[in-house]
Amino acid sequence: MRAFTRAISPRLAECELTHLKRQPIDAERAAQQHDAYEQALRDAGAEVVRLPDLPDHPDAVFVEDTALLLGEHAVITRPGVASRAAETESTAAGLDDHFEVHRLGSGFVDGGDVLKIGRTLYVGRSTRTDGEGIVALAELVRPLGYTVVEAALGDCLHLKTGATFAGDGVLLFNRRAVDPAQFSRVEPLAVDDSEAPAANCVRVGETIVLPAGNPRTADTLRARGFDVVEVDVSELQKAEAGVTCMSLIDDGA
Repeated sequence: MRAFTRAISPRLAECELTHLKRQPIDAERAAQQHDAYEQALRDAGAEVVRLPDLPDHPDAVFVEDTALLLGEHAVITRPGVASRAAETESTAAGLDDHFEVHRLGSGFVDGGDVLKIGRTLYVGRSTRTDGEGIVALAELVRPLGYTVVEAALGDCLHLKTGATFAGDGVLLFNRRAVDPAQFSRVEPLAVDDSEAPAANCVRVGETIVLPAGNPRTADTLRARGFDVVEVDVSELQKAEAGVTCMSLIDDGA
C-alpha cells in the first residue's frame, strides 16, 4: 500500500478559498502537521511516496484533486480553478512510473469530488467539478471497469468534504452536506452535528485517519470496532483542507 503526497508550499497562505474567510496561515506549522499526517499514514502501513515539490503553487499539497488512483490506472484530472492547472503535469510525472496514466480530456473535475466505493465513482457537481467533466470522466473510466454516478451536494466544498467511505460498508457523512440515500450498498453513519470536519476521513489499511477535534465521532467509530487515529490538521484546515485531500492512496483496488 502506498500514499502519494507532496510537500507544503511556503505560499500556502495564498491558497484558493471558497467557503472560508482568509486568515493567517503559518506555513511552518502546517508543514509540521503535514509531517505528522504522513507519519500516521506510515504507521497505518503505507509507504509514503513524495511527488515533486511545487513551492510556487499554494495548493500543491492537496494532491487528491489532481488525480484518481484506480487499481493499476491513474486518471489525471482537470481541477476547477485555473491556478491549479499546472499541478497536474507534475502529478502525472510523479505517477508515471507506478501506473498507466490517463488524462481527462474536457470539463473540470477535482479529485476531492470523487468518492470511490467498489467499482462505482460517485462524483459531486460542485464549484470545482462541472457536468462536462463528469461526462468525460464516465467515458474515460468505463473501459477500465468503473461506473460514474453523479451525486448532489449541499453545504460543502467537495463531495468528500461531506462524505467518505470508512470501509466495512460504512459511509461517514455530514447531514448538512449530502443525502446518504444516493449511495448504494452502504450503511450511512452521520457524524455529530457539531463535528462536520469528521465526515472527511481516510481509510489506510485497517486504520481510519480522522482530523483531531472530533471526539464524539471518533468514539462512535471506535465503538463500531474501527481503529481510529486522530491527527491535528488545524493549520491546514484554514486552507479548507481535509485529511483525504493531502494524499492519493493506492490500496491496489
